[in-house]
Amino acid sequence: MESLAGKVAIVTGGTRGIGYAIVERLVAEGASVAFCGRTRESVDAAIQSLAARGPQVCGHPADVTKPEEVRRFFQACDTTFGGLDILVNNAGTGVFRKVAEMSLEDWHTNIDLNLNAAFYCSREALSRFLPRGGGFIVNISSLAGANAFSGGAGYNASKFGVNGFSEAMMQDHRYDNVRVSYIMPGSVSTGFSGGPSNRSGDTSWMIQPEDVAEAVAMVLRMPPRATISRVEMRPSRPKK
Repeated sequence: MESLAGKVAIVTGGTRGIGYAIVERLVAEGASVAFCGRTRESVDAAIQSLAARGPQVCGHPADVTKPEEVRRFFQACDTTFGGLDILVNNAGTGVFRKVAEMSLEDWHTNIDLNLNAAFYCSREALSRFLPRGGGFIVNISSLAGANAFSGGAGYNASKFGVNGFSEAMMQDHRYDNVRVSYIMPGSVSTGFSGGPSNRSGDTSWMIQPEDVAEAVAMVLRMPPRATISRVEMRPSRPKK
């Protein structure tokens, strides 16, 4: 298995939930990690929690639905760490409405953050990977990217899009030594609201954020000759 020691990673949406767990895991693996969140307050709170990890982790406020803020975030990572080896597109959201009840804002909330932002960040990452001889992109998708459900049209469309985008990008850049994977968790115990899952009462049956972080680390540590292109994760014993 490959070591992540000395690698430089960017994680979007790294201030809480799955993103925060991924930041923690990558730092524990020896990587230097830059992460972003929407607000200075959320970034500062995460930095405080991660303070014991040392200087190999930094955070910046950035709205990744805005290409100019994405560019500034990546440039800040350049300044701090001097390069980039790994991008984890984790930032995401969900607005759940039937199509006839969905506003234009609802639609764009799903598509802009879940899909467009992954493109903006991947484009910035690729421009850094190619001169360095390669890199790795991991997109956090969802089982909703393969299984549509009522009320999920906007969210389903964004995650189906992430899956297709990931597979095409892998084929575009595999001979540039860029590997691309996507991870599709089911119900994860986070503050993420909505969707078809029953999140009331005991949620111990759900996947935990650190489980998704484990899958990210596993994918990244594969030997260069192998790519795990897609990972599906489900709770072992979901609520009946």
